[in-house]
Amino acid sequence: MLIVKKFGGSSVANKDRIFNVAKRCIEDYKAGHDVVVVLSAMGDTTDELIALANTINPDAKKRELDMLLTTGEQVSVSLMAMAMQALDVPAVSLNAFQVMMHSTSRYGNARFKRVDTERIMHELDSRKIVIVTGFQGVNKYDDITTLGRGGSDTTAVALAAVLHADKCEIYTDVDGVFTADPRVVKTAKKLDAVTYDEMLELASLGAKVLHNRSVEMAKKYNVELVVRSSLNRSEGTVVKEGSNMEKLLVTGVAADKDTVRISVIGLEDKPGTAFAVFNTLAANNINVDIILQSVGREGTKDISFTVASEDLQHALEVLNANKERLTIQDITWNEKVAKLSIVGAGMMSNPGVAAKMFESLYNSRVNINMISTSEIRITVLIPEEDIEKAMNAVHDGFGLGA
Repeated sequence: MLIVKKFGGSSVANKDRIFNVAKRCIEDYKAGHDVVVVLSAMGDTTDELIALANTINPDAKKRELDMLLTTGEQVSVSLMAMAMQALDVPAVSLNAFQVMMHSTSRYGNARFKRVDTERIMHELDSRKIVIVTGFQGVNKYDDITTLGRGGSDTTAVALAAVLHADKCEIYTDVDGVFTADPRVVKTAKKLDAVTYDEMLELASLGAKVLHNRSVEMAKKYNVELVVRSSLNRSEGTVVKEGSNMEKLLVTGVAADKDTVRISVIGLEDKPGTAFAVFNTLAANNINVDIILQSVGREGTKDISFTVASEDLQHALEVLNANKERLTIQDITWNEKVAKLSIVGAGMMSNPGVAAKMFESLYNSRVNINMISTSEIRITVLIPEEDIEKAMNAVHDGFGLGA
């Protein structure tokens, strides 16, 4: 059996935790399995490196940031190989160049194009545990790139897909996927299983357990994931295709404070105006989420939409640079907002879910600014100050508590 195991930064934050991870991997190795391990940087290393870079040059080029940040994973994998060797088990650490994990050229947010398997298979055939840097790739210029925050999950899934692994286990500092963030909602309970689609929505909407692109890839290549804790032996949560799974009405509640609402005021009320605005944003790699358009009045209309907080300044620059062409009279924005979402495959066949969510928010006196829906998701934009109260109210409203 070939097993891919990914461990996050908190799981390898210090010497004791590194040896804890090494021993868990060695258990599978000694049971006769082939083991590939993907690691993130230790603890808060990535944040510390970003802070250091900002003291040198707050406007550093993304290429140089990638060169810096990828050192964190190299420290993790080399120390892990040393730990396993100290425990008399053969292991080898490899970075993105040595594996050759080909990526696109977008520094800071690259995507995998293909992954070579020859080096890994050679090392596995030599009965070594193979330890690979997460979060990084190599572009056509032979520059090292990073995949964005949480990218080590995507590295693990990519390797599991190309190696046709039997298992892909994502280890973290929580016991699995919960009905809500257990640090905010004390009654949140662990889920035994979720579908790819549900997990993708939860990951995209603020649940920090899995990188959303890793879930996309897992669904595409039918890689069954298990999310479990590196700190205990709990069974965790299985993420898989959901055809045979009992569909709960609502699976989970997610919140995202890293969002901002932008309103473009006084646009010409004619066909093609909305296309021009959002095409301009898309051309500048600005992703838009919830959209609300007002009813036209006196030949004009307003459009409000949300973007990630980190994209605010870039979005404002783009809109201001194209203000006249897009017929924008004014631009306003609000950073004190948050997205609250409910997700569940069972919502498709059950009317009244939205009403139950809105009733829960009304009972807690939480005002709704914008609403967006899909077949398995309802998202509302609410004041940031109300997010914890709203999460608990909606979680209780659907009876998701333990």
